[in-house]
This record gives sequence, structure tokens and C-alpha cells, in this order.
Amino acid sequence: VAVEDQPDVSAVLSAYNQQGDPTLYEEYYSGLKHFIECSLDCHRAELSQLFYPLFVHMYLELVYNQHESEAKSFFERFHGDQECYYQDDLRVLSSLTKKEHMKGNETMLDFRTSKFVLRISRDSYQLLKRHLQEKQNNQIWNIVQEHLYIDIFDGMPRSKQQIDAMVGSLAGEAKREANKAKVFFGLLKEPEFDVPLDDEDEEGENEEGKPKKKKPKKDSVGSKSKKQDPNAPPQNRIPLPELKDSDKLDKVMNMKEAARRVRLGPECLPSICFYTFLNAYQGLTAVDITDDSSMIVGGFADSTVRVWSVTPKKLRSVKTAADLSLIDKESDDVLERIMDEKTASELKILYGHSGPVYGTSFSPDRNYLLSCSEDGTVRLWSLQTFTCLVGYKGHNYPVWDTQFSPYGYYFVSGGHDRVARLWATDHYQPLRIFAGHLADVTCTRFHPNSNYIATGSADRTIRLWDVLNGNCVRIFTGHKGPIHSLAFSPNGRFLATGATDGRVLLWDIGHGLMVGELKGHTDTIYALRFSRDGEILASGSMDNTVRLWDAVKAFEDLETDDFTTATGHINLPENSQDLLLGTYMTKSTPVVHLHFTRRNLLLAAGAYSSQ
Repeated sequence: VAVEDQPDVSAVLSAYNQQGDPTLYEEYYSGLKHFIECSLDCHRAELSQLFYPLFVHMYLELVYNQHESEAKSFFERFHGDQECYYQDDLRVLSSLTKKEHMKGNETMLDFRTSKFVLRISRDSYQLLKRHLQEKQNNQIWNIVQEHLYIDIFDGMPRSKQQIDAMVGSLAGEAKREANKAKVFFGLLKEPEFDVPLDDEDEEGENEEGKPKKKKPKKDSVGSKSKKQDPNAPPQNRIPLPELKDSDKLDKVMNMKEAARRVRLGPECLPSICFYTFLNAYQGLTAVDITDDSSMIVGGFADSTVRVWSVTPKKLRSVKTAADLSLIDKESDDVLERIMDEKTASELKILYGHSGPVYGTSFSPDRNYLLSCSEDGTVRLWSLQTFTCLVGYKGHNYPVWDTQFSPYGYYFVSGGHDRVARLWATDHYQPLRIFAGHLADVTCTRFHPNSNYIATGSADRTIRLWDVLNGNCVRIFTGHKGPIHSLAFSPNGRFLATGATDGRVLLWDIGHGLMVGELKGHTDTIYALRFSRDGEILASGSMDNTVRLWDAVKAFEDLETDDFTTATGHINLPENSQDLLLGTYMTKSTPVVHLHFTRRNLLLAAGAYSSQ
């Protein structure tokens, strides 16, 4: 990385110039350690949060001032005391043994520039301050002031469990201020239009000559969401595309399907249909399924994108321009006539990327498909012609995920360059750039109302961004490994996140609080999906299982009073076992994608691995 693109490196690192006596660093640190370990239990848990950031900064200070042997001995003596979830960071740190190494290392530069955030009660903070000032331990006090951001709250100190639940990210916890902004998490009002009654339903009932049951005619589709949701953003807060006639037809279909939807619950679990990719030697790296469950797409490590039809209906391309000119445009079945039967097949392969394809997403109207790749581009494909329409170049590094907005037109991408970008299909440059993560943006998801975007990152935090102005409105910390899956609940109020630590965490978006932790998976969670009415959360993992959780119970009677919000005193119930409704093993297939059909059948997908 050229030094020019970095924040002025020398300025950042020169903060380490205050020379303390290098031989005393171990003494300073062990003195503080002794003080914290001997303090009262109620303060010990809180003050122990200082160990890790101080350890890192003292080590880097020694390295920067070229006291290499002291640095090495300091590292060896104290690195074993750090919490287990910092293992990966410590591995990076242990390889930085010379001043020159620090210049090119992004992780360390971030650690230097962004202050590490600790939340500590006023009593514990006073105790620490008194101790350091009495000891005249300026070296440590300087680091605390220079490199740490201590978020002091009034009230009881937090317990070890409460702290453990929230810490573990690259930059400590989120400042309380970070989660104060108002978020409009409600859903937008559905447009209203009449639903024609099904003909076949009526004939079906009349088979045995019984009198027809009159169905109460639904006056309009939007009947259940007539009232504006008090938490919803204004309809026109961000411009959304107008509904085309085909979209209205699709909505009608959706309503009919929804009428036959299975009500799920602990007593009525969904059936699961698993699509296993066999002989996928190309290496399956991404999957998506259309909302109406008619098509499935796979992104592969050999840089191809493959689209299958999952229904008996084959995939067909539009006829050539010469043939199209012969068609009578006024005929009723014009949409059928423009398709070329000769091209019908179950599978279409899309060539164009020059690296593994890490993310795929169908547009809601099923006319387009997005794919993003290691080659740094996002491509938009037409599902009418099965050709590439646009290549969006903005990321210079691998793009890990992309997703269409639930209303189409907009899409989001996130990558190794640590930013997420918001695009519109008809602009070749991004409309918004969401910057703030300290490591790769590994997954991206739109909120159901399309006004917000959630991103998960390898810095072990999840951020929620406002599409309108690009601001970060929530920062969620608590995962102990990179985030690989995100899912919003259908009502827009909650977010579920999964990571390499095998835990699913649940967040209340309005209050900006962690409200639950689902333990059970033993490996990275790559897929999360709520059922259509939000009764069940399904999670899929590298441990070859799909697990079903009781989402209703997980979110009921939450304590979200202002006190909790203000201090982060969260008490997570240890109830994973009560919430787990079922675990379903595959023979040897990690689960890469989950999807609930409109009738609540759960579809899962992954590639069989022979190990």
C-alpha cells in the first residue's frame, strides 16, 4: 500500500515518541495488573478491560522506539493474559517486531488512529485515576489519555458477563453516543390495489354440487397495513422506483401465496428442502434464490455465475431483434411470444468475472442479477438475455457481498477496502460511500424499508447506515470473530447476526441494544433467515447443520428501559436451549444459504464437501 493513501503515517506513529524508560514497561504493566487484580470484585471486571489496549499500545511504543528486545520480552511475558477472543489480533501483533513493519500495517494504523473505547462506571474510573496519579505512573496515564476513549457512566459497575457480552471488537465497544440517533425501523405502507379473486378456487369448492361458499371479498391488498406505522420513515424519504404493472401482478401472486402460508411456531416447524450442489469442483462461493423461489443462482470460485430454474419452467432468452420485429405487439400473450423456445434450458452459465464470485443477488422483479467478485467489480446481468449489462468499478479490491434493495433499483456492495457502497442500477458511480469499519466489510443487507443498510465486518462489529445521508446510526459490538451473516426481522425492528464465533446475536434496532444470544453452532454461521411472518429464525453453518430458533419467544418481554440503553447493563438470559426448536444435520454439506418460500417452506443450499 503506498504510504500516500494512508493518514499521514509519520504523524500517527510519532504519538509514540514520548520516551519512557523501556526497561520499566514491564514493571509499569505488572504494577497496574497487580492493582487491578487486587481491587474489589465490582471494579475488577471493568478495569480488566484496560489490559488489552494498554498491552498493545505499550508494545507498539517499544517497537516504534526500537527497543526490540524489551518489546519481545514484554510481549512474551503478558500476551498469555489477554482474553481468548484477541488471539487473532495478537498473532498479527507478534509479527510486528521492527519500526518499519508498522508503516504498512493497516490494522495497526487503525488501532493507532481510532481510539479504543471502554465503558467504565464513574467509581471504577476514579479508582484507576487515583492509583495512576499516586504512583506517578505517567507512561500508562499518557496512553490512557492519548489512545483510549473512556466512556464513563453513572451507576453500578457492570459484571463480567455483561462486559463479556459486549466487548471483543477491534476498537472496543461502541460509544453510547453512537447508538442514540433516531432510526425509522418501521415498514413502508404497501401500495393499494384490488386483488381479483381466483377462478380456480371457486370452481374447486363447487365440485360436489355444494352451494358456493361466498368468500368475503378482500377490498384491497393493503388492508392490513392501511395505518402508517408510527416508526416508519416518510414514504418519500428516499426516492423509490414506481411499481410497474408486472410488479403489481407479482404482488397479487404474492398475496395469494401468502393466503396459503403455513403459520409456523414451536408446534409447527417448517419442512426443509435442501439443494445440495454435487460435484461442484468449481467451488461454490455464493448462492441466492429469487423471492418467488423459481430460480437459484450459484457464484463459483472459477469465476462463473450459474443460474438454474427450480421449477419445471425452463429458462429462455428473448428472441433476436430481427425476430422481435415480426411479433404483433398488441396480442395478449406478447410476453410469451418474445421468448425464444430454442434457447430453453435448465441452466445458464454467465461468463465475465475474472476471479471467484463471492456474492449474488436477484432483483425483486427477477429481471436482473447482481454478482460481485474478487476481481473488484460488481456485475449486473439481464435475466431476459442472460448477458452482462454493466460492470460497476468502484472497489479496487475483492468485493465480498452485494444485495439488491427490497424495492429494486438500488443495491449495496462491501469489500476488502473496508467501505460499503450504495449504487443505483443506472449510475456507474456509487451514490453513497459508507466508511467507518476498521477491516473488510464481509456482508451487506438492506433493511426491509430500504432506508437503511446493515454491514458486518471483519473488525467484529455491525454497523447500520442511513441511506439518505450516509451516516452511521448504529454500531453493534459483541461478536468475537468476523461477521458473515445478517438478517432483519420482517417487521423491521430486529437484526440477527452470525459470525465465525458460532454465535447468533439478536439486536433491537430502535434501542440500539443486544437483546439475545443463541448458542449452539460450532462453526461459522453463513446463513440467517427469518420466516415470512418472523416466527422462526433459521441459521445455517459450516458445522453442516441448519438450526431453527423460536424468534417470537426470543424477542418477547425485552427489558429495554432507558437505563439499560444508557449504561449497557444488558442481562442476556441463558436460554439458548429453550429457544432452539430443532437441529438438522446434513451428511457433509456446509450450509451457505437459507430462504423461506412465500408459503414458509425453508430452502437451504450448500455444496457437498468430501472431507
